[in-house]
Amino acid sequence: MFRKIPYTEKEKEVVDHVPGMFGGPGLPVRNTPVSSRENIAALFYDKHPYWMPDIREIRYIHPAVYNNTLGRGFGEDIVDAFGVRWKWVSQVGGSIVEPGNPFLESANEWREKIKIPDIHAWDWEGAARENPVDTRYAWCFSFVNGFWFERLISFMDFMFAAMALIDEDQVEAVKDLFSEMTDLGCRLVDKVCETWPGLDLIEAHDDWGSQKAPFFSREVAEELFVPYMRRFTDRVHAWGRRALLHSCGHNEERVECYIEAGFDMWAPQDMNDIESLYDKYGDKIVLCVFPRETDLAQRGEEEQRAAARAFADRFCKPGKPAILGLSAAARVTPAFLDELYEYSRKLYFSQD
Repeated sequence: MFRKIPYTEKEKEVVDHVPGMFGGPGLPVRNTPVSSRENIAALFYDKHPYWMPDIREIRYIHPAVYNNTLGRGFGEDIVDAFGVRWKWVSQVGGSIVEPGNPFLESANEWREKIKIPDIHAWDWEGAARENPVDTRYAWCFSFVNGFWFERLISFMDFMFAAMALIDEDQVEAVKDLFSEMTDLGCRLVDKVCETWPGLDLIEAHDDWGSQKAPFFSREVAEELFVPYMRRFTDRVHAWGRRALLHSCGHNEERVECYIEAGFDMWAPQDMNDIESLYDKYGDKIVLCVFPRETDLAQRGEEEQRAAARAFADRFCKPGKPAILGLSAAARVTPAFLDELYEYSRKLYFSQD
C-alpha cells in the first residue's frame, strides 16, 4: 500500500479539523497526499506509514445499540443486557457497577443467572443510520467492558473476580464463562462488520493492571485469557480488520501475552516504560507512544520543534511504526504537531 510520494509545501495547508476524544483537544487535518485512512492502513499492513499517525485521526463508533446493552451507558444509569445495574458518575464522566450488590457471588452461578442476549434482535439498521462513517478516516468500533476480566468484574466486583481466577473451585466456571463471552464477542464482530462495511479496526477493553503492577500472573493470563482473546482476534482478522486492545495499568510485563493473543495495537499508559517496550516489541505490535515532556507549552517554538524531531527519530524506525497516543494530546503544542507531521513525512519517505 505504501507508495513513495515526496513531501510538498502544499501539505502545510489545513483543510479540516477532527474533534478531540473525551472532550480533549482536536486535531488539524492537513492537505495530505493520501487520506488518513490510507495512512492507518499503511501503518498496519506495510509497517510503513506516510507520517506518524495521531490516535485522534481514528474515529470511533459508540452506538447506543451497544452502549446501552453491553456497554456502561453514557450520561445515564442503565441496566445492561445481563441485568447488571450501572450508575453514571457525572463528576468523573463515567459509569460504575452499582456498588454493594454483586450480580454473582461465585463464578459457578453464571449459567443459572446470566442469560446471553440475542444481538440479532437489536436495531442495527437504526444504529448504522445514526452513526455514518466518513471513509476519509479510519473507523474503530470499541467493545467497552470487553468479554473477559472487565466483564467478570462487572458480574462479581473486583475482589471476588480476582479471587475466582485462582480459586480451584471456580477456575473451570471462569473458563466456561470466558468461552461463552468470546462466542458472543465473535457474533458481535460479525454483526458490526456487516453493519459498517467501512469499518477498519475493532477494539476490545480489558484492563489488566494497577498503576504499579498487573492484577494477575503471566501463568493466569496465558491459561485464562490468551486462548479466548486469540479466538476473538482471529475472527476480527478473518474480516480483514485489525484488533486493538485497550488495557489500562502497569502491564508492560504482559505485552507478550497481548502479542500471543493476536492484538495488533496496544495503548500503554504513562506508568509503562514506553521506550523499552518500543525497542523490544515495536516490530511485533503497534504501540501508542507519547513525549515524556510535560512542559512543552512553556518552551520556545524552536525547542518544541526540536523535541518533535527527536521524538520522530526515536519512534519512527524502519519496521517499527508507532502512533501518537492519547496521552500526548494534553502535552503537545501546535508547533510540535506541525513539525512532527513534516519531519516524520520526510523521514518515512527516506526509508526503504
